[in-house]
Amino acid sequence: MNPWLPTAPCTPDTCAGHDGRVRGRPAAAALLLAGCLCIMAGALGAPFVAVLGAARRERLIRRWAYGVVRAFGVRVRIVGTPAGPGTASAAAGALVVANHISWLDIPLVAAVFPGRMLAKSEIRRWPLLGPLAARGGTLFVERDRLRALPTTVRTLGSALRGGSRVVVFPEGTTRCGRGSGGRFAPAAFQAAIDAGATVRPVRLSYRVEPPRTTGTTGRTGPVSGCRPAGHESNVPAGAAAFVGDDPLFASLWRVVTAAGLTAEIRVLPQIPAAGRPDRRDLARLAQTAIANESANRPPESVHH
Repeated sequence: MNPWLPTAPCTPDTCAGHDGRVRGRPAAAALLLAGCLCIMAGALGAPFVAVLGAARRERLIRRWAYGVVRAFGVRVRIVGTPAGPGTASAAAGALVVANHISWLDIPLVAAVFPGRMLAKSEIRRWPLLGPLAARGGTLFVERDRLRALPTTVRTLGSALRGGSRVVVFPEGTTRCGRGSGGRFAPAAFQAAIDAGATVRPVRLSYRVEPPRTTGTTGRTGPVSGCRPAGHESNVPAGAAAFVGDDPLFASLWRVVTAAGLTAEIRVLPQIPAAGRPDRRDLARLAQTAIANESANRPPESVHH
């Protein structure tokens, strides 16, 4: 393991458990197949989508990304003001930054802010997702090569100056969603400063319906202290966490077998990069905005 790479204390054994309702194997297998087919459809359709106009292309990508999350059996809640149809040019040249919990983060962010992802080079070798990421203009970075970092920053800055929306997970690794999260690496924020781009922080979280029990009356109801059935617990859903050395297929199966999962993306106020003293200050601002519990104010929400 490279000592310079960010690490997290989260492991599959300690953080990826699921205490809620579970689906049977046939239903879970059907969802797994549906999710994989949806990803494959995106990979096959990518060359045709690429030739469309910007507004229409963004609209299709958002719908497809939303469909990927739903196909795996996960509900989606969007809080705040997402990028609506026809706003592509207004939101271009933005650095979208988010906390990182799961492989689901990628389509979840794309359902609101489609853009070019900055991803570790290992993703290029993932089945289905790797080729799709490459076709979608993902900027791959070899994290264990520090000498490549200046080139990565220049590439990011060039993409931002060219009007692209770039999506980055500055923690550099996944965490289970409990606690305040990891430190945001400042390198990507230097690219935003160099390009005069806007930083758009978004907060990702996953919740699950409280477990249900059967009482003496034979009726099924929520466990004491939980919200009524159909409402998500405040505890992060471990089933969505893709942490440590967790195999991708194990994580996929955990997601489709966990019933009642809801993925939430909370759109936070944008932060202009212009005028910030340095990249570390900008990174701290974005990290604080995402980690701050006051970000959980109740604005208008769309729940599907």
